Amino acid sequence: MNSSSTLDWVSVSSAPLSQDQLTTWATRPQCGAVVTFCGTVRNSSTTGNDITALDYETSEELAVARITQIVAEARSRWPELGAVAVHHRIGLVELGEAAVVVAVSSPHRREAFEAAQFCIDTVKNCVPMWKRELWDGGSSWSEDARTILGVHDQ
Repeated sequence: MNSSSTLDWVSVSSAPLSQDQLTTWATRPQCGAVVTFCGTVRNSSTTGNDITALDYETSEELAVARITQIVAEARSRWPELGAVAVHHRIGLVELGEAAVVVAVSSPHRREAFEAAQFCIDTVKNCVPMWKRELWDGGSSWSEDARTILGVHDQ
């Protein structure tokens, strides 16, 4: 879903993500608040290795469906939301690059902050995404893997 006539934009793609593009897209005349969260690849992990990149794998169809459910749930909790965008990268994501971007607009800041936090927290907990950490000389699948929960199971 990617048009200015819709208020939701969900994407799972290997293309680089643009925090600025999502913030601009989410900005609406009736909304005084836009909150954008950008999760980037950092160099540390629980393995103690200096991470150089992450490699994400998922079923794009399932991930998009799950994120779409999350956005719908956010809208039911905060009906005054303007635009909501959730984009997640798959494939190789280099150090410092965005792996996930959430942008939410609403008339007031409290709802925008709460909905943005709900979206990123629920994406991390409910979208089946496998992450492999890469470092010089090795790699391993993240030990942060979780059981897939339904959106309403939280």
